[in-house]
Amino acid sequence: MSKSSYNLFIIIIIFILGLGLRSSAFTNLNTLSFEESLSPLFGDANLVRSPDDLSVRLLLDRYTGSGFISSNMYQHGFYSSMIKLPADYSAGVVVAFYTSNGDVFEKTHDELDIEFLGNIKGKPWRFQTNLYGNGSTHRGREERYRLWFDPTKEFHRYSILWTPHKIIFWVDDVPIREVIRSEAMGADYPAKPMALYATIWDASDWATSGGKYKANYKFAPFVAEFKSFSLDGCSVDPIQEVPTDCSDSVDFIESQDYSSINSRQRAAMRRFRQRFMYYSYCYDTVRYPEAPPECVIVPAEKDRFKDTGRLKFGGTEARGRRRSRRQQRPEIESDPDERRLL
Repeated sequence: MSKSSYNLFIIIIIFILGLGLRSSAFTNLNTLSFEESLSPLFGDANLVRSPDDLSVRLLLDRYTGSGFISSNMYQHGFYSSMIKLPADYSAGVVVAFYTSNGDVFEKTHDELDIEFLGNIKGKPWRFQTNLYGNGSTHRGREERYRLWFDPTKEFHRYSILWTPHKIIFWVDDVPIREVIRSEAMGADYPAKPMALYATIWDASDWATSGGKYKANYKFAPFVAEFKSFSLDGCSVDPIQEVPTDCSDSVDFIESQDYSSINSRQRAAMRRFRQRFMYYSYCYDTVRYPEAPPECVIVPAEKDRFKDTGRLKFGGTEARGRRRSRRQQRPEIESDPDERRLL
C-alpha cells in the first residue's frame, strides 16, 4: 500500500469512528410506535400518523394547530424524538417538545421545554429551553440559542433527561444545557410526574424577532415531523394515594449513556454555549440581580452577557390552544459563525 493510500485509509477510519462517537449516547434507545406510547392531544385532523405508526406529522393551518401527548405520566424520565421542522417561511410558528403536568396541577405545575421559534428562510433557526417547578412561572429559566444546522433538511434527535439529581437537554449527541439540582432551588426543581407533549401552533405575537414577523398562511400547512420516539421512565398515577416506588426505574435511567456527559461532549457543550447561546437568565441582572442558586457562572459567558440587562422584553406565550401565560422574551441579536461542534 502506498503512503498516500495508507493516509487516505487512516482518514476514512477516523471519519467512521467519529460518526460512531457522535451518536454514542443514543445507540441503544428503545424506540416505540405512536400507539404504544402516545395519544392525540388536539387538532386531530391535522395529526397524520404514518401507515407503520412509527412517525407522525403535526400540521398547522389557519384553522388549528395540532399536538400529541404521552399515554402515561412519568416520575422522572428520558424523553426523546427525531424531529424535522417546517421548511421555507415559518415565522411565528412554534414547534414545542416538552414535559408538563399542567393539566393535573394547574397552579403548581412543573415543566421542561424545548421550543423552536419559527424562522425566516435563509436565517439560522432559533430555539429555547426552559424549566419550571411548582408553578414558578414568574421565575422562568430561559436560555435561547441558534442551531448550527438546518433542522428542516433532515431529522435530528432532541432529548430531555430528568432525574432527581439533574436535567440535561440534548441536540443529537451534544448536551446543550445541564441543570444540577441544588437544595436552594427547593420546589423550583420539577418534582411531580409529567407527561410528554409535542405541539405546533401560531405564536405570531412573540416567537420570531419578538413578534416582528408573523405567521403567513400563504405557506400553510406548516408541517413538523416526529419519529423514533423513546420514553424511559417510571409510569405513575399522579394523584395516587400510595406512591409508586420508582427507584429501579431511576437507577436504570441513570445507568444509561444519555445520563452522563463525557469529556468530549462537555467540550462540545462549552463550544455550543460560547458560539450559539444568545440569552441566559443566569446573566440577566434586570430580572435576577442575584443569579438563581443553580446557575454556574462561567467568566467567559459573563463577559459576553454583561449587557444582557439592557435587552427588551414583552409578549404573551400560549401553549397550543389549551392555556397561556405571561412571559418575558429577549430580543434576537446578530448571527455568529456556524462551526461544527463535535
